[in-house]
Amino acid sequence: MPDRPATEATCLRTLQFSESRVHGEAEHALPAHSRRSATAAVSECDSVASSREILEAQAAIESNARAYPRRLPIVIASARGVKVRDVEGREYFDCLAGAGALALGHGHPVVADAIRKALDEEAPLQTLDLPTPLKDRFIRTLFASLPTNWTSDYKIHFCGPSGSDAVEAALKLAKIATGRRGVFAFHGAYHGMTLGSMSVAGDTAPKRALGGFAAEVQFLPFPSEYRCPFGLDGDAGAEMGARFLERLLEDPNSGLLPPAALILEIVQGEGGVNPAPDAWLRRIREITARHGVLLVVDEVQTGLGRTGRLYAFEHSGIEPDILVLSKAIGGGLPLSTILYRRDLDVWGPGAHAGTFRGNQLAFATGAASIDYILSHRLERHVENVGALFQGLMTDIARETECIGDVRGRGLMIGVEICKRHNSAAPLRAEPPSASPEMAKRIQEEGLRRGLIMELGGRNDSVVRFLPPLIVTRGEVEEIAGRFREAVKAAEQAPASQL
Repeated sequence: MPDRPATEATCLRTLQFSESRVHGEAEHALPAHSRRSATAAVSECDSVASSREILEAQAAIESNARAYPRRLPIVIASARGVKVRDVEGREYFDCLAGAGALALGHGHPVVADAIRKALDEEAPLQTLDLPTPLKDRFIRTLFASLPTNWTSDYKIHFCGPSGSDAVEAALKLAKIATGRRGVFAFHGAYHGMTLGSMSVAGDTAPKRALGGFAAEVQFLPFPSEYRCPFGLDGDAGAEMGARFLERLLEDPNSGLLPPAALILEIVQGEGGVNPAPDAWLRRIREITARHGVLLVVDEVQTGLGRTGRLYAFEHSGIEPDILVLSKAIGGGLPLSTILYRRDLDVWGPGAHAGTFRGNQLAFATGAASIDYILSHRLERHVENVGALFQGLMTDIARETECIGDVRGRGLMIGVEICKRHNSAAPLRAEPPSASPEMAKRIQEEGLRRGLIMELGGRNDSVVRFLPPLIVTRGEVEEIAGRFREAVKAAEQAPASQL
């Protein structure tokens, strides 16, 4: 390696200073003018820094709570469509796509043009909840993507920039509108990382060090064909779960007061890509309606075509009382909303606010993205390409020993990694144990082969695929081929490495 230029040496000295700050040295250890020159030096060395150096700098100065770079140690320099390129020029298929936020992939022309047009017209960047032409266009476009009755029957509220903010708003509205306090949620659920949204999430790991979660949250079993919480086959487990909910609401000795809401994902994402059966969803809708429990559907990750329908609740024909949206609706920029039945609009002015709920560029990119999805019937493309994707994953499962289950809907696919078994043979009554070690190894082998994939589910043992909705059949075949190589390489690794 050639000698580093002087600016890069200065950058590394700045990194060392940053590390000393992390370990508790006083801020006045470096004068203000030196801090400014150090910042300039970092800026100068950006063009020559390697992935390793940038990742080391991130580790030194960013929070220990950062997550993705620990399992995906890459530094993205550019991106287009379904692919990203790192600072060394290596190319990767992006099967994470901003956790599903980049519905049209990276750098799509309609998104870029929407930003340029908004800036050329001198649109304000944010306006709280004041109306603007961009906001009006976004609302009209969003409602055009929903069932026909929603324009007259539902209202919209803009929240802060993330899906967590929208979940908070939905729970708050449900409690205000019903006068009740409790909430029903599900095992395996993920609804965000704020205290309120974490209180209805199934993952206990982030909760262990915290207290003060919202009171009166009751968790229920979420149906799963592969790992049924009741140990039953087929639809019997889902029906048992629905009966359990019904009994809780009808039994005067259940110990639970009637809740304000029940919140669920149509397809659990972070929980391991678990699709809810359509018949079960219809039963849940009937039970909650009969008992005056508001049904809150979290479509932060599934909304706008991800599952092969514009909205995942359309598969079953149900309609929620409150719908939570974020990610894709902003066209890649931060935006979140809730839509709810008009008769629930009983909260007062300022009951739920947020500085950045008037993100004008997000209104522009969101409307442009929704327009594109609607005009190109992208949800049909997702349904067809998703079926191909899932079929290829099932073929790989038959060829290998560590894949226990392939599941999902549309371009939201999960591959559960288990202790080795012959997947071509019938499974035992109890599925094989999950193998987070093997899943991690597969993720690493995939990254070496140019695949960005995330893990989720119980013990992080499910490899998750969330590629942009514009992914082609040819790209899906290439992704599957690289994944096949990654799985086989992981299976050949010595046991000591797993």
